[in-house]
Amino acid sequence: MTAAQADLRIDLPSVADGPAIWRIAKESGTLDLNSSYSYLLWCRDFAATSAVARAEDGEPVGFVTGYVRPDAPHTLLVWQVAVDAAHRGRGLAAALLDGLTARLAADRALTTVETTVTPGNTASERLFTSYAARHGAAVTREVLFGAGLFPDGPHDPEVLYRIGPLTTPSS
Repeated sequence: MTAAQADLRIDLPSVADGPAIWRIAKESGTLDLNSSYSYLLWCRDFAATSAVARAEDGEPVGFVTGYVRPDAPHTLLVWQVAVDAAHRGRGLAAALLDGLTARLAADRALTTVETTVTPGNTASERLFTSYAARHGAAVTREVLFGAGLFPDGPHDPEVLYRIGPLTTPSS
C-alpha cells in the first residue's frame, strides 16, 4: 500500500455499504449502473468475494465486486471496480484487486481472474493488464457478449479478459 493509501483500509463489504457502493458506481461515469437493490444484495450475498476500501471514518471510497464462477471454482469473475473521484490516481483499484485475490487465494486454489471490459475503457485495460504482469500471468481477450446481444439499446461489446495462471506477485 502506498503512502497515499495509508489512511485507507481494505475490508469485506456489508449491506450498510450498498448505498455508498451504488453512488461510487453511479459517479464513475463508465460502469453499467445496476439498481441500488442489486448492490444491497451483492453486499449481502457476495461479500466474501468482494472488497471495499474504507476511509478513516469507515466510509467506502472504492470497491471491487466479484464471484467465483460455479462451473469454474478456481476462477474469480470481477464484476465491477470503481474508486471515488477524490481517491483516484493513487493505485487504490490495484490494491483492492490484489487484496481481494490474495484473500481468496488463502482460502482456495485461485488460478484465474476474469473480467469484461468495453473497448476504449483504458483505465480498466491498464488495471487488468498490470494485475496480470504483477502476478506473472498471461492475458487472453475475446468478445464474450457482442453488441447485438444487449436488448436495451446501443451497447459496446464486452470483451472477456482471462488472466492466468496466477503466480505470486512480483516484488
